[in-house]
Amino acid sequence: MYFNSWQFAFFFLATYLLYLLVRNFRLQNLLLLFASYYFYAAWNWRFLSLIFISTVVDYICGIELDKTSSAGKRKILVTISILTNLGILGFFKYFNFFVQSMEGMVGSLGLDASSMRLDLILPVGISFYTFQTMSYTLDIYRGEMKSTRNFLDFALFVAFFPQLVAGPIERAKELLPQMSRPRTVTQQAFYSGCWLIFWGLWKKVVVADNLAYLADPVFRGSANASALQAYLGVTAFAGQIYCDFSGYSDIARGLARIMGFDLMRNFNLPYFAANPSDFWRRWHISLSTWLRDYLYIPLGGNRGSPLATYRNLFLTMFLGGLWHGASWNFAWWGIYHGLVLMGCRFISTVRPEWEKYRGGVRHFFNVFATYHVTLVGWLLFRATRRVMAAGGQMRDDGVRQILEMIGAWQNGLGFNATSLEMLKTLCFISLPLFIVQWLQHHTRDHYIMLRWRAPARIAFFAYLGWMWLLYGVQQGNAFIYFQF
Repeated sequence: MYFNSWQFAFFFLATYLLYLLVRNFRLQNLLLLFASYYFYAAWNWRFLSLIFISTVVDYICGIELDKTSSAGKRKILVTISILTNLGILGFFKYFNFFVQSMEGMVGSLGLDASSMRLDLILPVGISFYTFQTMSYTLDIYRGEMKSTRNFLDFALFVAFFPQLVAGPIERAKELLPQMSRPRTVTQQAFYSGCWLIFWGLWKKVVVADNLAYLADPVFRGSANASALQAYLGVTAFAGQIYCDFSGYSDIARGLARIMGFDLMRNFNLPYFAANPSDFWRRWHISLSTWLRDYLYIPLGGNRGSPLATYRNLFLTMFLGGLWHGASWNFAWWGIYHGLVLMGCRFISTVRPEWEKYRGGVRHFFNVFATYHVTLVGWLLFRATRRVMAAGGQMRDDGVRQILEMIGAWQNGLGFNATSLEMLKTLCFISLPLFIVQWLQHHTRDHYIMLRWRAPARIAFFAYLGWMWLLYGVQQGNAFIYFQF
């Protein structure tokens, strides 16, 4: 059930009307929990058991952590939580990946490891809700919050349907208190929530899905792509993944806001970042901060020697890459960004002023350079081509696709009618997005459009609506991050 489908529209409308009719917030929580389980079951009801297991284990571990002061017992309890959550995540997400990686090695010994493969379906959103519920017990273990005794509230925290399958990854100390008290929706919150829903859907169906039609053919035909086509294809994918994922996050925040909940902002104009470190403070903020708080800092952060700091940065980004999926291209992507952040760290120690440029030509150059450093990463991220190998088995051919795209200059610049049409479509589809985000960046106000005078506001929404009607992709394409 996708946010950009009529099925979800009817589901949410029915849920929201009932939510408004029920005045008691406990009954509202019960309604939302049933709605959340139904939302997930619409994809595959069998995997509700995994959500329930994580919920029960972390609920019990949280209570027991509060009851005991024994350091040994507390370590056992938090270990149970971590092993349960990461065990489920690892089995469903990485088992076949490791088997496939072993096949080449054992094949040279005349052995066959393909029989070890299992036909596993990756549960939607497992990486998101696993990290969310696991942070609950980690925060209790670290003394940053107390456990909840209300199982209904905690179950809703784990399964809350607006952000269940693609985030943002919420912290219990921020979201659980909102579920443990009555909610009110102000007029301002309702309007801003509706804007987030509309803007998120517009980014998805008008920008992301149309840019996919530009990027996909280039990656499929990477061996024959010209230099300009390869560049425009990667640029289109950069816009696609941003609008697809940030669009989902905006919709999730908007849906929650008109019900009285406040979810964290997951994207903060990342392509206006002036350096790679700044980019990761703006992109997928809920995951970046999760990795910082529960991985980078526990590893030692920047408190040790420079070499230890570089190691911690590299490991954090490498594991962040693997979080995205069981594929080597995600590992290369994490390694690449780990090396980039190590380089940024080194430059900042030699020339600390380079991160402080916030205007003029230097700032523009930094933004331009950061964007293109990010583009290289998106090439690694997107290269997921699979081909038929000997024996009828599928194997990863992403490395060859990466090399073909990088070597596209050998096929010529390709300044022809096809490239010009790609460029025209890219600019036409992306121009309203760029204008809105430039205004948001310039004014530092993400709701600047809601503060315009009525004629300008009406004209703006009418233009976006016209583009939606004429160019929106209406078949309800899946969101990219559903696969993670």
